[in-house]
Amino acid sequence: MSAFDAFPLGQPAFVTNILDRAAHLRRDDQKLFAMEQKPSSRAYVVYRDSLLVKREGDKIRALLGIDEALKCGANPGTIFLGLRDDAAMFGMGLSQAAAEKLVGREDYTVTELRGMAMQGAIPPEELSAIAMAKSMVGWHQRHGYCANCGTRSAMKEGGWKRECPSCKAEHFPRTDPVVIMHVASGDKCLLGRQKQFPAGMYSCLAGFVEAAETIEDAVRREILEESGIRCTDVQYYMTQPWPYPSSLMIGCSARAVSEDIVVDHSELEDARWFTREEAALMLTRTHPDGLAGPHPFAIAHHLLGRWVHDKS
Repeated sequence: MSAFDAFPLGQPAFVTNILDRAAHLRRDDQKLFAMEQKPSSRAYVVYRDSLLVKREGDKIRALLGIDEALKCGANPGTIFLGLRDDAAMFGMGLSQAAAEKLVGREDYTVTELRGMAMQGAIPPEELSAIAMAKSMVGWHQRHGYCANCGTRSAMKEGGWKRECPSCKAEHFPRTDPVVIMHVASGDKCLLGRQKQFPAGMYSCLAGFVEAAETIEDAVRREILEESGIRCTDVQYYMTQPWPYPSSLMIGCSARAVSEDIVVDHSELEDARWFTREEAALMLTRTHPDGLAGPHPFAIAHHLLGRWVHDKS
């Protein structure tokens, strides 16, 4: 399966949710514990930006049995993700020491999530649940202490809350909103590249929404700050959960009212206008100069692809 087959236009990674989150079960510790012991229960095991997977011939399996996960050293404190076909799904973490012990094994391995997803090694319908596990595991690893008084906090409600035993403060996982924008001026679109991008790759501009800021204002501000281009007519397209570490990419389009680019080199290496024909070649990796657009895995590809196919 090619990336274009795995992520057709309008369906980037992490958007297909196959789980019933079953939030009503999160406060029932006894029931969650009992569900965790069932042979039908499964887990996604996360290590930093990677995933513990089982090798099965030429394929890999990311969804593991609880016993499999524990035998590989997964942390016993599990996060309840929800139900799939009445079976409980959990997220589990893996320590560095446990990950190092798996090096060289032929049955289990720890592999970088983004690469596996982009190559189609993991079924696209599983990626949303994996994103949930990755975001939640990462949150617990980064927020083990109360931000109010500094006491070690405890996991509660199936992992969807941490509670301080000292000051009783409650802490909840957060999602950071990020705007990502396709900017057009007639038959041209604005794309930029960061230094860490692969050679020749350009993508849509993006940035975090700031406090007390609307999505529309964030779109206009980020475009102006990064490229010097002023925009109007901001329109919402779609969102994509992005577990790096836990963002929500808010896809938008905007119409430029200026065209003189002034690049903020602290943010971008370059920014340019591209014609619709050039953008089409970049998306299919057939540009004569070796330029490329964003991978179908990412919402930026779908923002650009929608514009390429919309001739109106």
